[in-house]
Formats: sequence, C-alpha cells, structure tokens
Amino acid sequence: MELKLNRPICFFDLETTGTDITKDRIVEIAIIKVYPNGNKESKTWLVNPTIPIPYQATAIHGISNEKVANEPTFSELAPMVHSMIKDSDLAGFNSDRFDIPLLAEELLRAEVDFDMKNRVSVDVQTIFHKKEERTLGAAFKFYCGESLENAHSAEADTHATYEILKAQLDRYPDLENDMKSLSEFTTRKKSVDFAGFIAFNEDGQEFFTFGKHKGALVEDVFDREPGYFGWIQNADFPLYTKKVLTAIKLRKLNTKQ
Repeated sequence: MELKLNRPICFFDLETTGTDITKDRIVEIAIIKVYPNGNKESKTWLVNPTIPIPYQATAIHGISNEKVANEPTFSELAPMVHSMIKDSDLAGFNSDRFDIPLLAEELLRAEVDFDMKNRVSVDVQTIFHKKEERTLGAAFKFYCGESLENAHSAEADTHATYEILKAQLDRYPDLENDMKSLSEFTTRKKSVDFAGFIAFNEDGQEFFTFGKHKGALVEDVFDREPGYFGWIQNADFPLYTKKVLTAIKLRKLNTKQ
C-alpha cells in the first residue's frame, strides 16, 4: 500500500558513535524523502563525528575512524540535511526515542534551529512492537518476506523501514493511512522534549518527570526556585530540552507583562 501524504515525509536512519543523545555523534545519515505524488529522492552521507568512534560501535555498523577521517563534519552537512527535511514529517525505526532526539541535538549544535511544532513523526518500530514484538531484521522478514542485507547500514535500514511501513498498512486494516493518525499511534507518551524530561499532564501543562521536582509544574518550579532554570541550562542536558525550557520561561515572562 502506498502512503497517503499531505506533505512529504522523510524516512531516515543514523549510525552513531554510541547511544547517548547528548554526547554521541552521527557517523552516517541516510534519508529517503517521499512526496505526496509518489516521487522519491534519497541521500546518504558519511560524517566525520570529530570524536573517536569506539570499537564497539564500529563492530556494529562497520564505520571506522579511518573511513570518515576525510568526510565532512555534521556542521558542514547540517544546511543540506535541514533543507531536505524542513518541510517534511519524519519517520524511522526507533526514531522517536533515538534518531530524532540525536538529530535535533546535532542540528542545534550546528546552530540550525529545529523543532517538531509543524510536523509529526511516525515510529515504525512502535507499530511493530505493538503488533508483533520483533527487531528490524525480523520485521523486514515478517512484513516484506525478504532478508535484510547490510543491516546496520543507514541506507539499508532506511529503505527497509520505508518498505515495512507500507507493508504494515497492508497487513493491519485498523491502521489509518494518514501520517497524523500514525504519529498518534506510535507516540509512547506526551513528552514536550525528545528526552522525556518534560511531559504534558492531562490539562496540557508542562511538568518535570525527573529529580527533586518530579511531578511539579515547570512554571511553578521557576516561580519557587528561579535558579533551577539556570542550573539546567549549565548542566549536561540535551540542547532541545534546554530550548523547550527557555520557551516556557519566555512565555511566562511575556504573560506577566
């Protein structure tokens, strides 16, 4: 089943130096952009992460320090990446919990503004886990009847994820072929930031999900303990989390004027 799209959607996959979204870096990124008329374009870039790639990571994706030594850094690639995704919804395999948060960090680090306000995301892994509970390779075999060659190659994984979503729509008649509906189905919780440090309550108010202020409204904490905002801004939190908190603080200041 082909996707019903109101705007382009970018399927993407990252290979990285590790799994810490605040500290690790991208070493490969692949994007397939699918347009509402069915046209597609794809790009794959190797990336010099500017930090050493641990041998444990190389053992998984096969990308070594030597392989990317002469490749562009993400800061150099960021304008091209952003140009490709800026008008699109996003999709991937485990993308809500890892790929999108890490991509956001890299873009913000490169001083390219990024947010999800006017787009949705579809996590194909969540559909798979809610329906079948398997891995990407098993998902490709299960839904598409093929073995996944070159697993942990960003390009191969991206193509597989795109094909899996189309097959999922064929298999599950209760899944609506609509990106907003699929985004809602694959959203695990109502987080404000990607890392899940801030969430929405039932009234749509932001609250902290961690630490000594766990469960408290963000605006209330900023009133009671103004220095908490500064502590977070100077601590080792994701850049996107800091951006969200800054927006909340500015919103509160504006309502007081």
